[in-house]
Amino acid sequence: MFENNFDWLNKWAKYSPEKLAIRDRQSGKEWNYYELNNCVNLLAHSLSENYGIRKGNRIAVLSTNSPEYAALFLAGIKIGAILVPINFRLTETEMGTLIAETSPEILFFQKEFEETVSRMKSKYSIRNTASADAVGKILEKKNAVRTEPAKITIDENDPVMVLFTSGSTGIPKGAIITHKMLFWNSINTELRLNITSEDHTLTFAPFYHTGGWNVLQTPFLHHGASQTFINNFDPELIIELIEKEKVTLLFGVPTMLQMMAEKENFNSADFSSMRYIIVGGAPMPIPLIKKWHNKGVFIRQGYGLTEVGPNCFSLSEKDAERKIGSIGFPNFYVEAKIMDRNGRECGAEEPGELWLFSPAVTPGYWNKKEETKKAITDGWFHTGDIAEKDEDGYYYIVDRKKNMFISGGENVYPSEVEKVLYAINEIRTAAVIGVEDEKWGEVGAAFIALNKNAELETEKIVEICKTKLAKYKIPKRFIFLDKLPLNSSQKIDKLKLKEFYNSKIHN
Repeated sequence: MFENNFDWLNKWAKYSPEKLAIRDRQSGKEWNYYELNNCVNLLAHSLSENYGIRKGNRIAVLSTNSPEYAALFLAGIKIGAILVPINFRLTETEMGTLIAETSPEILFFQKEFEETVSRMKSKYSIRNTASADAVGKILEKKNAVRTEPAKITIDENDPVMVLFTSGSTGIPKGAIITHKMLFWNSINTELRLNITSEDHTLTFAPFYHTGGWNVLQTPFLHHGASQTFINNFDPELIIELIEKEKVTLLFGVPTMLQMMAEKENFNSADFSSMRYIIVGGAPMPIPLIKKWHNKGVFIRQGYGLTEVGPNCFSLSEKDAERKIGSIGFPNFYVEAKIMDRNGRECGAEEPGELWLFSPAVTPGYWNKKEETKKAITDGWFHTGDIAEKDEDGYYYIVDRKKNMFISGGENVYPSEVEKVLYAINEIRTAAVIGVEDEKWGEVGAAFIALNKNAELETEKIVEICKTKLAKYKIPKRFIFLDKLPLNSSQKIDKLKLKEFYNSKIHN
């Protein structure tokens, strides 16, 4: 019998058939590994027989997090199809661009997006569409045993998914995710986080984002662990479920953890089942780290990106306070170096662009040879992030290369300024961007949202900054808002802040 070494679901259906695989919070339904494998086998046959899906065909999905979504991904693995998650927060024109880029054989959609898909069909060349309800009906047939799909040759370099980057600097690029990447990312993750089949997590990062699939979901699948899907981020609910379901590991970005820490049930919640929370996407403010540490929950600051893993660095919980702000060391099968603009490797405490080499590096961007060529040199991926190492070899992300601005001839990294702002007790969230200035070329504009009932004068902020920052790094403009806008990944949206600032200046 043909055995697909990348079909981890099929393996666990044999090893631990009665063990919980996934639970869906919205419907209350759950599947053990035996049941889920049965359903996915049925779905794989249906994709081949009813929709004509073959190896290499793309399956686009427009949906919130759901078992149907995960089942399409797993069925694709069995027949060699490639999943293309579509960000439902995009405009129809933006969605159409992603569809045009990947030419999917079929687009599955959740019912709430039916009208959107109907309008898009008339504008874009969408070969076929189907409601996710059809997948849901198959998932109800837990015990309708069907043999594995017909034998096909699957190579480790075959694509399994195309994940589009956030596109903050222009049109999103589709990073090709291969079986090889999923495997090595899982190994890297397990070796640093000690994942076992007894672990349980909540998956709420959206499936159009690498965090939703590859921080914990696919490593958990590889290790036969369990997870509960949540279709949107609900901080109060997540706190309840950590306690109720005895969650052991959790992934989130700092804004999510900030929102959870502000909920009334945070202080009384029992987090004793938690080993730690994995944090990525942006540096986590020190006061917020300490707030979680006071609840007995260690924060493992990490770093990654769609094109590499994404689990590339991890800071041990033992170093969480001693090396606060660090992303730690590269994971087991990741090599890293910091390069200056002249191609020279930087020394200790010398900032430069972070380059990564790993079997988890993407082979490139879908249909974008030039972009791929620019991003990868002899297997080394150029992250576009500015990093530095301390004398002990611990890595720190200084900022995104694109966020840096030049004020009076000096480089300013907004992340460095934001760390100072976050240390001020009255400040809830903060973001700094570079804006035009007649005298200095560019200066910093700080957008600040205060904690509830807090008061803070600009003069006090400036005085604090003077003790910690060089004069040219101190923001020259201060804008106070009730809250800062977030993008679809729950990160502060600096593009919107820049648009807001420009609209105020010119109006």
